[in-house]
Amino acid sequence: MALRTICLVTAALALSACRALTGSCHDPAPYEKAESAPPLKIPPGLEAPDTRNALRIPELKDPSPPPRKEGDACLDAPPKYSVPRAPRPEA
Repeated sequence: MALRTICLVTAALALSACRALTGSCHDPAPYEKAESAPPLKIPPGLEAPDTRNALRIPELKDPSPPPRKEGDACLDAPPKYSVPRAPRPEA
């Protein structure tokens, strides 16, 4: 009975520690440091590959979201969003 309890407690502690090992959601993610690579330089005498259907990532033109403070909780789901209603015109 004691061995079973020890195994269950150890398993629970090990599984709950997984979140602590991944770091904070405030830490920069590796993809945020990605940079664009220059196009391929084709040696003389070779044909360039057809890049007409290559993936093109558009420039981001939307404003960035407000920065989160260090004490703010990590978001597992987006916050509720509601558009404020315009005041009714007076008759």
